[in-house]
Formats: sequence, structure tokens, C-alpha cells
Amino acid sequence: MAITAAHVARAPRIRLGMVGGGRGAFIGAVHRIAARLDDQYELVAGAFSSDAERSAASAADLGVARAYGSFAEMAQREARRKDGIEAVAIVTPNHMHAPAAMEFLKRGIHVICDKPLTATLPEARKLVKAAEASGVVFALTHNYTGYPMVRQAREMIAAGALGKIRLVNVEYIQDWLAEPIEATGQKQAEWRTDPARTGAGGSTGDIGTHAFNLANYITGLTLEGLAADLQSFVPGRRVDDNAHVLMRYEGGARGTLWCSQVASGQENRLSIRVFGEKAGLEWQQENPNYLHVTPLGQPPYRLSRGGAGTGEAAARVTRIPSGHPEGYLEGFANIYAEAARAIIARRDGVAPDPAISFPGLKEGLEGVAFVDACVRSSKRNAVWVKLAN
Repeated sequence: MAITAAHVARAPRIRLGMVGGGRGAFIGAVHRIAARLDDQYELVAGAFSSDAERSAASAADLGVARAYGSFAEMAQREARRKDGIEAVAIVTPNHMHAPAAMEFLKRGIHVICDKPLTATLPEARKLVKAAEASGVVFALTHNYTGYPMVRQAREMIAAGALGKIRLVNVEYIQDWLAEPIEATGQKQAEWRTDPARTGAGGSTGDIGTHAFNLANYITGLTLEGLAADLQSFVPGRRVDDNAHVLMRYEGGARGTLWCSQVASGQENRLSIRVFGEKAGLEWQQENPNYLHVTPLGQPPYRLSRGGAGTGEAAARVTRIPSGHPEGYLEGFANIYAEAARAIIARRDGVAPDPAISFPGLKEGLEGVAFVDACVRSSKRNAVWVKLAN
């Protein structure tokens, strides 16, 4: 008898809740698309706003049956339901990540949190301890680690294709905050430039953490110390909108990181270059399907997502044939898909596939420590500092 789709059992979709991401939000919609792309989740509940009426209106927009006016209420009530949420996506401004996550962690609900992990280092440490004690799956959506050619670069470096790493150069530059649009009431700019909600770091926390995480993920290096020069070029802005960071890695490698949200004419230019004793490589987010490799003393070549010469790490997170663009949403979806595999393994009581890869608590704590170190260094005229333990 031929086997059809009807005969193939599949794991039930993970019942997902969401905190934040209601009407007028940007990143909430991205998370919802990512969660649904591989059909592993079903959004069944949400505290989409701290205003109960707005939360209910957003739920109605999305066809979500259960709406709550606070994340605390959602955590309490969903934990008591037989059909309650198994995981929650936290897509709020930074200062709400820790209190929201805590409510779900203590009830054994898995957490998928937007980056950075928290707004402050003490919060991050407390959250990591709580998450480790709870034993749940905790994923952090550093979505650029989900890109196939980022996985390819990581695999090549781990295999020794570049030799010992000497130099790392990573940039993440934009121009959307080149003018004081927070003063106009623009929602995304307003909270990202408010230290009470975004934390002490502005561009360092918003996009610098992405650049830092990308460099760590691809190279596997551990940062030893940094010297940071932070600026607030827009008059009256209370957090940095530009940063230049020198980095020293364990083992002798050296790096530079530049993040800016006032680089005129730049949309979302995240790029990284890594050079070792035997070769170098380069990847650009705005042209993400290609990895440029420059062997020492040999002609340079280009690897294409889904094309010849790429390995298992890239193939694992590739959905469509080469030549068809894959990017931002798919990268996010890969994080959700990998988290789903870990959650389903936990649900089934089996060991997760060792190939599963997504950022979590370690990366989250490192990111918040990076911002903390940048701020400390810059306040002392860019002196060298170590990341806090």
C-alpha cells in the first residue's frame, strides 16, 4: 500500500502565546510569520498590550481566541488550562523581557524571547538562573544566526578551512535614527531611545548585540576585552546612536565592531569579514545568499546558498533551490523551527537532535555583558575593560 500524507503522523503544533506585538508593533508580525512558516506552532493566546481593550482588539485582528490584559494574568490562567500554551514569544521593549519571562519560566512554559535578553546585566543574571532552574527551552531570536550561509561560514571555520583566526571585522549600520524622529512620537524610535525602556545602550543594544553575536557565532571565539567609543550624534539623544569597538579575543585574534543608526544612506548593512592564517571569508546580510572566500595565494571564489560546495549546516536551514532569494523572515523562522524541535523533544521525553542550533541563555547573557562593557569603557574615555562574569 502506498503511504500518503494521511498515514504519516506528525507532532501536534506547539500551542504558542505572545506578549506584546499588538497593533502598531513591528517585530510581533515578524515573529508570527516566522512561527507559522514551518507549521510547527499555533498562536492561541496573547497579552498583546497592557491595555486590555487594545489587547482584545489585536487578538480579534489575528483570530486569536484568548486575549489578556497582562502577561501575569496570561501566565497564571494559561498554566491552569489543559489546552494552555506550551511556549510564549516575548516581543516587547527590552525592559519588559525579564519580568515577562519570569512569569512563564516559573510555570514551566518554554520561552522564545526577542533580543537583547534583558535591559540590564543584573536582570540578565537573575533570568539565566531562573531559566536554568526551570529546565525549559529558552531561545533568543538572534535571527541572523539562522541564515544558511552564516551556518556555512561557521562550519568552515570550525573545520579549520581558514586556519587559526587572526582578524574579525563586523559592521551593522543603518540611518533610520539620523534625525530625532523620537520627538515626533514615532513608536519604534521612541522606546529605543529611552534608557528606561531600552537600557543603557542605544545602537549597541539594538544592533550592536546582533553584530557581536554574529561574530561570536561564526568564529567560535571568546571575547577577552574591549575598548569602546560611543557617541550620541543627534542632539538631546540620551543613548548612543553610534559606536566603534576594538576587541581582543582569547588566543590572540583581534577584532573591530562598528554599529551605527546615523550612517546616512545605509538601510540594514550587516556584514562580517573573518581572516585566518590560510583564508578569509565575507558575508553581507543585504546579499545573504552568497559567501565570499579568499584563500591565501589562490583565486577567490563564491559559495551560493543551495549550490555546490556548501555543507550540511547550510543545507539544514535551506528551504528553496539556489538562485531564489532567502533572507530575513526565513532566518527568523529557522530559529523558531530549531526551538520547536527542542520543545517537541522535551514534550516526548527524548534527547534532542545534537544538530539543533539556536541562540539561548549563554548568548543572551554575553550580549547584555557586551553592552554593559561598551558603556563602561566609553565613560572612561574608551579604556580597555573585560566583560563582567
